[in-house]
Amino acid sequence: MLPWKRACRPAAALLLALSAALAPAVAANADSTGAQAVESAPHSGWNDYSCKPSAAHPRPVVLVHGTFGNSVDNWLALAPYLVNRGFCVFSLDYGQLPGVPFFNGLGPIDKSAQQLDAYVDKVLDATGAPKADLVGHSQGGMMPRYYLKFLGGADKVNALIGLGPDNHGTTLSGLAKLLPYFPGAEDLLKAATPGLADQMVGSAFITKLNAGGDTVPGVRYTIIATKYDEVVTPYRTAFLEGPNVRNVLLQDLCVVDLSEHLAIGLFDRIAYHEVVNALDPAHAKPTNCASVFS
Repeated sequence: MLPWKRACRPAAALLLALSAALAPAVAANADSTGAQAVESAPHSGWNDYSCKPSAAHPRPVVLVHGTFGNSVDNWLALAPYLVNRGFCVFSLDYGQLPGVPFFNGLGPIDKSAQQLDAYVDKVLDATGAPKADLVGHSQGGMMPRYYLKFLGGADKVNALIGLGPDNHGTTLSGLAKLLPYFPGAEDLLKAATPGLADQMVGSAFITKLNAGGDTVPGVRYTIIATKYDEVVTPYRTAFLEGPNVRNVLLQDLCVVDLSEHLAIGLFDRIAYHEVVNALDPAHAKPTNCASVFS
């Protein structure tokens, strides 16, 4: 058995264990209206609502964290990277479960998209910009597509850039296919962590999201994936089809880039260089292994 397949076994066990651990908190708060968002990132360059987009970068950038992430931890590297290049940068918390602090992106994804809708409106009102650009990691690169397709987001968004998004669902290195063999496992995921269940290949959410095509008119899409992704599997399911789509495989840019699912969002500067190119295509520069030093 290949090493990465052996490595996915504890990941699968951890996923189910987390769902089991979260279940009592969800049940105990079933009548609650939901936990409040964790405190936004301090004004250390991003989430600065006094920031006004420049002529060079006329749109604010909204960062959308992944599953188990939050508005701070997921962006400790990328947010300053973008701020230092002149962008107004903002990040939100979404998908909170009642009684579960810090670990977000676990609630129903259609509800999370509603939170993104409200947050983009808040950012546009503060900055005065007519449209925003979205950059998301993992679920955060996929969930905004629901906002664009079903909640009118296409009128407010210029570009969506996804870092390792699970656009067509994930098998989680085969875990999703194994769930039916574990009595109660699927029900546990759906009840305790609906945001996880929604991301499984073949889920009702994924089926609805992709029905009728991957994209909507008027939005530019850039998908950045890594062939070493052990969470979004197979990794090519991240890619989209349709007009105004650019699919990028990190290893085509730098063959020695070994980033897996977390690294592509948390600290991969080659991926970050490509994010900036997607945000400002008129001034794009070639991305290669040397981009790690840029």
